[in-house]
Order: sequence, then C-alpha cells, then structure tokens
Amino acid sequence: MTAAHTLRAKRRRSSLRTTAFLSPWLVGFSVFFAYPLVSTVYFSFTAYDGFRPPVFNGLENWSYVFTDHPAFWPAMRNTLWLVVVMVACRVVFGLGVGLLVTKLRTGTNVFRTLFYLPYLAPPVAATLAFVFLLNPGTGPVNALLAEAGLPAPGWFTDPAWSKPALTALAVWGVGDLMVIFMAALLDVPKEQYEAAELDGASAWQRFRYVTLPNISPIVLFAVVTGVIQTMQYYTQPLVAGKVASGVIGNSGQQFEPGYPEKSTLTLPQLVYNLGFQRFDYGAACVLALVLFALAMAFTALLMRRRGGLIQAGDPTS
Repeated sequence: MTAAHTLRAKRRRSSLRTTAFLSPWLVGFSVFFAYPLVSTVYFSFTAYDGFRPPVFNGLENWSYVFTDHPAFWPAMRNTLWLVVVMVACRVVFGLGVGLLVTKLRTGTNVFRTLFYLPYLAPPVAATLAFVFLLNPGTGPVNALLAEAGLPAPGWFTDPAWSKPALTALAVWGVGDLMVIFMAALLDVPKEQYEAAELDGASAWQRFRYVTLPNISPIVLFAVVTGVIQTMQYYTQPLVAGKVASGVIGNSGQQFEPGYPEKSTLTLPQLVYNLGFQRFDYGAACVLALVLFALAMAFTALLMRRRGGLIQAGDPTS
C-alpha cells in the first residue's frame, strides 16, 4: 500500500466521521428547512387547494398577491411598521430597564421579578387583559385619562391607535430582553468605568463610549431576533381584533383578521387566512416566501451594519 493510498484512506475515514457527526443536523435541515422551502416555492407557482392535485399556473399567484389582493399592501405596511417601531421600543425599553435594575442598590431581586413576570404570561391571556384594560368605554386606563382631563383613545377599536396598543403590549412583556441586557451590562469591565470617571466623563459619555461598545453584540442579537419574531407576529393582533370586534368564539362565525379596518392585519395572519380559511395554498405560499425574503433582507442589513454601534461609541469617529 503506497503512501498516497494510505493518505486517501485517512481522508475518506475523516470525511465519513465528519458526516456521521453532522448527520443529525443534516437530517433536521433537510426535513424541517430545505424540503419545506422547496415545496413552498413549487406550490407558489400552482393552483392548489389541498384537496385536488396542484396545477401549474405560472405567475398567476404572484400577480394576484401583489396587484389584485386588497389586503396585501395594508398587511405589508402594518408588518413593517411593527418591525421598525415595536422592535425599537422593546430594545430601548429593555435596555433601559436593565440599566435601572443593575444600578439599584436595594430591592434588585424584587424589581427584577416584577419586570420579568409579564413575559411569562401566555400571549392570549395577556392580550385579553390588555383589551380589557384599554377598552374605550369601560377600561380603567381611559377612565384614569378622563379623570386627568386627557383625551381617551379608542385603542384596539381605533385604526390610528391599534398598532400603538399592540406595541404597548409588547413593551409590557419585555422581561426577556431585560434579563439578557442585565447579563451583558454586568459583564462590562468596571475598570473601564473607573478610567472614564477619572477622565471626567459624564453619565452619557460613559454609556456611549464604555457601555454601548461592550454590549453592542447583545444589542444586535436583540434586534435581529426581534425582527424575526415580529415577522411571525400572529397571535396577539388576531386575539385583539377578535375581542375588540366582539367575535370571541368560533361557532360558525367567519372572522376576517385585521380589525379595525385592517389596521392590525399582519402578513402571518394573511398567510393563515389565504391558506387555511380560503384554501388558496398557492397565494399563501407566495406570502410565506415574501416573509422569508423580508426576514433575510432585514437580517443581512443588520449584520452588515453590525459595526455601527461600535463606531458610534468610538470617540475618534
């Protein structure tokens, strides 16, 4: 046996060993990602209702979704609004609460528990509670606003206030980000804070030049995961729309998501409506691919800009 043959045999065994270790991931990737993605692309070019065999129809589904479906562009605008506003508010508020709790000298455990508990509430129960609290007629929030002489919004019954109400619900359950930011903030070297104080840095300058550069990877993680989660935002707007509209049961009542006036309609709701209420799987697959493309585009953009936070904290920039 020559040396070259022995080397090839070793490389073959190494490749087989590597493939064996990777096989669980390869199987999971193929079954739960690659196959569904390929199937979604295929069905997006077919007329398919789930009962009869799919029939190829070219770009009809794509043309219908982008040009003829009346709810696509409202759902797109609502989803992008939530991605920008809701994610930004959650990150800013989560970071602010994390900073507050880490600076407390007494009662840290109590405040940490109080801020984290809302995150543990089931989404349906939390949404029901918020719809009750923000009820424009009988809710305690509007009653307090009226007592203070302030205008009382319609919240989930007003198209102008429905998305801010959903954002308030998301900010209320920001305990997950608070815990992540607390861990990152406690890991910032104290020596850097001491050096900045000796140099006469203010509280804002210490945050900008010390805290922010150190926790920038965690901020990026929070933003990316927040974007992906908001792209899948389904339960809360659907439940809020049903309760606010009076449709709280499914006893033969057909509910069109997006109440009021499509202001809470998101792309995931539209996917469900087309695929499982109207049995138009081809159009639903088109929307699913649009969601996938948006999530990939946002993630790629954020990853390309990942050095922006560090540069913002660089005093020489």
